[in-house]
Amino acid sequence: MVVPPEEGLLTTSGVRGVRVLIATAVPAERDAVAQAFTADDGPVDIIAVGVGPAASAAATATALTTAALDGTPYGLVVSAGIAGGFQPEAPVGSLVVADEITVADLGAETAEGFVPVTGLGFGTVTHRPPKSLVRDLTAVTGARTGTVLTVSTVTGSAERAAELRARHPGALAEAMEGFGVAEAAAAHDVPVLEIRAVSNPVGPRDRAAWRIGEALKALTEAFGKLAPVLESWNPHEPKD
Repeated sequence: MVVPPEEGLLTTSGVRGVRVLIATAVPAERDAVAQAFTADDGPVDIIAVGVGPAASAAATATALTTAALDGTPYGLVVSAGIAGGFQPEAPVGSLVVADEITVADLGAETAEGFVPVTGLGFGTVTHRPPKSLVRDLTAVTGARTGTVLTVSTVTGSAERAAELRARHPGALAEAMEGFGVAEAAAAHDVPVLEIRAVSNPVGPRDRAAWRIGEALKALTEAFGKLAPVLESWNPHEPKD
């Protein structure tokens, strides 16, 4: 598989019955996910794709294309990592599983406010993971379920946080890669999940309030519960 050499890919034993590609932004997230897997049947590939929707889309698409050309296509793509959580619904240390993966800042500013790219007559802004996977994973992990927003610029003010929540009332978290990963998965007709552990509140940047270690631990624990869910999942469930 062709991946950026400075990021690297980990292949570990993992989930029986479906080949899984897990895309994180950085190696620390990749390594936290890898800790969750022990000996089992079938490979899980974990790749650090870089920061932001463009890098994540490019690296994920490369991985999916390479696997398909090798005759070993993936059956599921998972975008994973830490994230900012909208307060108080997604407190620091909590886990969020996306029922919608939505890009928040792809569109145009107008005199009447922000218009998403779909409002301009083209593109897409939302991908929806398989409902049964979201439901079952939420049940076993105790995660919160809601929209995870993808942004190119991390929110740094209370005003921006309020604006995003006004436009996306179901949003629980924001990160920078999910939509890019989902776009690549959709181009290959592969289902996608997004799993995020909350490391900090969305809003004014306060490094003292960040709990990255706690969030990475929550990420490891979540992926430790993923395999049984996938083993009972029907990958041919009807799409919305």
